Amino acid sequence: MHSFNLLFNSVLTHFIMREIDVDHLAAVIAELSIEASTVANDDLVKSLQGALKNESSPVGRSVLGQLLENIDIAREEKTPICQDTGFTVVYLDVGQDVHFTGGDLTEAINRGVAAGYVDGYLRKSIVRNPITDPQNTGDNTPAIIHTHIVPGEKVGITLLPKGGGSENMSRLKMMKPADGVEGIRQFVIDTVSNAGGNPCPPTVVGVGVGGTFDHVAWLAKKAITRKHGQRSPNPKLAQWETQWLEEINKLGIGPAGLGGNTTSLELFIEEHPRHIATFPVAVNIQCHADRVKTRTI
Repeated sequence: MHSFNLLFNSVLTHFIMREIDVDHLAAVIAELSIEASTVANDDLVKSLQGALKNESSPVGRSVLGQLLENIDIAREEKTPICQDTGFTVVYLDVGQDVHFTGGDLTEAINRGVAAGYVDGYLRKSIVRNPITDPQNTGDNTPAIIHTHIVPGEKVGITLLPKGGGSENMSRLKMMKPADGVEGIRQFVIDTVSNAGGNPCPPTVVGVGVGGTFDHVAWLAKKAITRKHGQRSPNPKLAQWETQWLEEINKLGIGPAGLGGNTTSLELFIEEHPRHIATFPVAVNIQCHADRVKTRTI
């Protein structure tokens, strides 16, 4: 009877759960790794084209024109948009009716990243044991992996190669609840102002508010995976996204930090419930390449 139950449950699971072989996931990750580094998204291109039309500085227009030309060359010649091909961040929205087969999920993701970076001749920038025995891993692994369980039987994959220059300019602050929205606004503006030309503007600015010390940084980075022009569904957040972006573009930093009114292309805000005694805020800055690729399997 026990054996029958095990067999019945196995058959039932087979019919209810959608099975995805991890080898398939690894292959998709490899493709996305190469595509993210060589093919700019259409929303980014349109955003840069709009910035070119509205840029007041001749030098700024020249820089934006060169960025657009560089994107075309990268796509045509299948070469990286930027030589810094980043630390690979992978977001997985895993349907709760999905069953992965064929091996370890984390190993498969890293295998896909390694294949993409080696086969795509992308720069490998990851150093293991950074303070005890620094050694380049040689294949840009391990990735930073975030998994989120969602309803359904599909897996959404978002791959974000995050460059070191823009990451260095990102900031987190444990503020006081009394600081309020004005305190957040000032922290965001100051972070971008202090970054200057270091994160390779025009940038995309992700702002996370709430949660915990670790979660708010996740919020800020996840924010930069949004499509350009995709405003928050919360009307207040959408209003602040637009207003703060306008303030940033009045700083005069401009494309490549050489002056102008296009310091950032987008600003996105994400919020999460917080403890009554805390007020964490994080700002994650993304460079002009804004490499984000998504796919659903």
